Formats: sequence, C-alpha cells, structure tokens
Amino acid sequence: MTNRSRPRSSLRSLISILGLAIWLAGCGQADKQKLQDSHMTRSKMTLWQAIDALAQQVPFTKAKIENLLSTQFVETGSSPNEISQYFESHSVTLSDGVVIETVDLRTQHQSSHPGFMVLKLSGPCIGLDMVRSHYGNLEVTDVPRGRSLEESTTHSTTLPWGRLSFSFKERNPGCLASVTFKPKREE
Repeated sequence: MTNRSRPRSSLRSLISILGLAIWLAGCGQADKQKLQDSHMTRSKMTLWQAIDALAQQVPFTKAKIENLLSTQFVETGSSPNEISQYFESHSVTLSDGVVIETVDLRTQHQSSHPGFMVLKLSGPCIGLDMVRSHYGNLEVTDVPRGRSLEESTTHSTTLPWGRLSFSFKERNPGCLASVTFKPKREE
C-alpha cells in the first residue's frame, strides 16, 4: 500500500506544480496585455480627421504630433551627431476603430526640412474606394515588384502642403496599410 500512495502523492505534486505554472503564465499574459493597453492612446478623431489635422502641423515637430495625437514618441536610430532624428510612437486607437499601430516621424536637427511621417494602420479594412471618396485625385506612384508580400501599391495625391500617399500591401491588397506625409521643402 505504501508503494501506491507514493505515485499518487507524486502525481498530486506534479498536478499542483503544473497548475501553478499555468496560473503564473496566465498572469504574465495579463500583465503583458495591461502593459500594451497602458501604451495605447484613444483619440476622438476619425482617421480622416486625424489626416487633415496632421497635415496642418507641417512643418512636423515631435511636440506638435505628440500633442495632437496625445501620444509619446521614443527616439529610435539616431544620435545628437546625426542630421536626422527618428521617432516612433505607441499605438493610437481612433474613434472609428482604426488603430495607428505606430507613427514613424522623421525630422532634422537644424534644417528647414519640414519632416516626414508614416502612419502604420490596422483595424477595420479601409478600401481604395473609401480613400478615393476623401481624396479623389489619386495617382499610382509605386507598385509591387514581386519580391515580397510586404511590398505595396501606393496611391498619392499632391496637396498645397506636399504629397499624401496611401499604401496597400500585397499581403492584404484590399485594405489600407499606411498613410505617408511628405511635405514640400520650405523655399
């Protein structure tokens, strides 16, 4: 009888340890989700309102974009000795459910360059017809070369402040993947 109780005891210990490990793993996932949620900002603007408001911020600065989107930027890939500064934001959820996964902002330390910005998007699918309903004068400015599903077909329009581009990745060609702001240089 003693031999039979040992395997049961070992089995109970093993089940207890596995239960604890699973519980701890769940807590880790919950903490990870809380951390992601704590970095996510919510905005009262729709995507189209955000695009219009961001275009009014030319020339782009870190402070202007942070203030408009209520987000924080982290400097990436540059140093005080380099000409350009690169910033990336945490995600911003817009009122229409569109998520700006990241804002990639590029500025120059001491220059009249107006900056450059890319919004990487997710959430509800926004098709080309919807983009055309807001920006009718679009032309194809880039096409995939067949090397990767990450390549995009890009449709652009020229506005008084510069070029606004809408990219659709080959991976999901019916849905808008990013919006690029390329302001004109000041003369």
